[in-house]
Amino acid sequence: MATLQELTDRIITAVGDDSGLGKSLKFDLKDVGVVHIDGGSVTNEDKPADLTMTLSMDDLLAIGAGSLDPTMAVMTGKLKLSDMGVAMGLQAKMAALFSKMR
Repeated sequence: MATLQELTDRIITAVGDDSGLGKSLKFDLKDVGVVHIDGGSVTNEDKPADLTMTLSMDDLLAIGAGSLDPTMAVMTGKLKLSDMGVAMGLQAKMAALFSKMR
């Protein structure tokens, strides 16, 4: 299993100079920590974001690998979203970001 730092490094590489999201995004990985993305900035600071996605690190990695469908993750309670509207608007952009992490 990846560590928080390894995951953060993969996200930094995928984000590059700009995430392309147009909004800030926080992955709340419960007891493991957080990854906050805002433009080209990726940190482990727990600060407010336009969208917070709460899930386990294993589930985030599975979504990133394409083995867990985000919609199914929401429907089964594996993924909680702070704002469904923002999540729907970012869906295609997040998919592009996840594809860079593979």
